[in-house]
Amino acid sequence: MTESSKPPVVVITGASAGVGRAVVREFAKDKARIALIARGLDGLKAAAQEVKQAGGEAMILPADVADMAAVEDAAQKVEDRFGPIDIWINVAFAGVLSRFVDMSMADYKRVTEVTYLGQVHGTYAALKRMLPRDSGSIVLVGSALAYRGIPLQSAYCGAKHAIQGFHDSIDAELVHAKSKVHVSMVQLPGVNTPQFDWIKTNMPKQPKPASPPYQPEIAARAIHFAAHHRRKSIKLGWPTQEAVWGDRFASRALDYYLGKTGVSGQQGKQPVAPDRPDNLYHPVPGDHGAHGRFDDVARRHSSQLWMTTHPKTLAGLALAGLAGAGALIARRRAAA
Repeated sequence: MTESSKPPVVVITGASAGVGRAVVREFAKDKARIALIARGLDGLKAAAQEVKQAGGEAMILPADVADMAAVEDAAQKVEDRFGPIDIWINVAFAGVLSRFVDMSMADYKRVTEVTYLGQVHGTYAALKRMLPRDSGSIVLVGSALAYRGIPLQSAYCGAKHAIQGFHDSIDAELVHAKSKVHVSMVQLPGVNTPQFDWIKTNMPKQPKPASPPYQPEIAARAIHFAAHHRRKSIKLGWPTQEAVWGDRFASRALDYYLGKTGVSGQQGKQPVAPDRPDNLYHPVPGDHGAHGRFDDVARRHSSQLWMTTHPKTLAGLALAGLAGAGALIARRRAAA
């Protein structure tokens, strides 16, 4: 096997559970050499086993992405073992479900450091190595909430908005440098992951997605596609499109709508147990996999993602439809 034909070297943060775990499984199909970064050792070990079973090679790197030195150290260990990093995926995040005035500033800072600076740190470590080689792909994982904030998630929404602005700036700098390194951003809708069981909350009822979430495998496919195609942004799912365009044209109306529905809509029927663990400062022990507890209502397909990833087929269908309509009109005119 030649050097150029070797499986890619991929780094995935937040690799132990949720979307990150689903992304690991998606890249494992490529038999990639995957570096797994997260805090939870149980999940990392299980993810590494899944990579090996799929025919890939895994490297476990326990680290907190809020720590730049730890991220840099992890990146160097990857290249020391696997060689040049081809793809870096920033998935790791943290959140708190709470009214802003009920949050401690320590919690607010923590969410910002993990969710925003964690992606900044990963991007910096990747670019430091990719730019001299003029090769590589970086994926920032965003959210519909990068465009439209919702109640109870001011820290998370603020961090995702920050990533969106950061992405624009970095992308423009790469264009100026005429670099072949590509940075894309995938904006996700709600996803059925374990986050709802361990996100810190100050609310009385158990956290839940505000609308039927998507299964994490759909998010993983979108992220995998973004890593291999030079698209600046992929907005996954019709709910994400609705959030982006709705805020653009009816932002104040959404304030009123979300003010009336967004608080209760993010809480289930069961009360929060007093001993419920959260993962804001420390990982919750155990292997939690990719899925959350909403499999019965989660969406398993996305027509919008199919349209995004098959533009030529979509264009062909549109042209065929136009041709068919034109032919029908011509026949009717001839018969008149």
